Amino acid sequence: MPLIAAAVCPHPPLLVPEIAGAAAPELDALRAACDEAVDHLLAALRTGSLIVVGADAATRTYGSEAAGSFGPYGLELTVGAGEPVLPLSLTIGRWLLTRHSGGADGTLRDVKVQEVRFQGVAEDASTAECLELGAELAGSADRVALLVLGDGSACRGEKSPGYRDDRAEPYDAVVGGAFAAADAAVLAGLDPVSSRELLAAGRAAWQVLAGATGRTRLRGTLLADEAPYGVGYLVASWTR
Repeated sequence: MPLIAAAVCPHPPLLVPEIAGAAAPELDALRAACDEAVDHLLAALRTGSLIVVGADAATRTYGSEAAGSFGPYGLELTVGAGEPVLPLSLTIGRWLLTRHSGGADGTLRDVKVQEVRFQGVAEDASTAECLELGAELAGSADRVALLVLGDGSACRGEKSPGYRDDRAEPYDAVVGGAFAAADAAVLAGLDPVSSRELLAAGRAAWQVLAGATGRTRLRGTLLADEAPYGVGYLVASWTR
């Protein structure tokens, strides 16, 4: 069965208001866009398998009870049950779902899908590996939707983590255009080398999305395209 829907969100720790502190209002619009993307995703899926995809140290699958912690970022908050094992990208994904479900303990009991699982993808995974993984995920259930976590280039300004690189804005513009058009071919064509040079943490996860989409025709909506701290943050919704 082809992919039903997808939502794409960034995963900066500052997306969590308690971590951002007094600066939290600066990302209010970005949070609202992420909430809207997740709302569209769950409304489109209704029933089936929801898979959260994000960058990890290695490609591996976590179960529905997997937890993540914001302790490394100064906030004693764990989302999910059990020992925290999720990387930052998937922890943010779980947190976004918790905002939708309203489960204060991080559970997904109010998200009415048959299965929720978390898929880490190695940041240095090849394009071929990402596309193959995406195809496998799309074929793993009768109805599948993806919540994809990934940041754009971290080289958008002098104070950005990677300093300024003139290639950064054009790179993010290409990605943003692909999200707006639901163009999987453009995402599949992203160069891993230049993506790494531009510190684009979302490249591998975006290419998993491309592999999951295949030839399926989806409608794309770009909900946010910001770079408040010199890092590209893109939010998009894809639906059939």
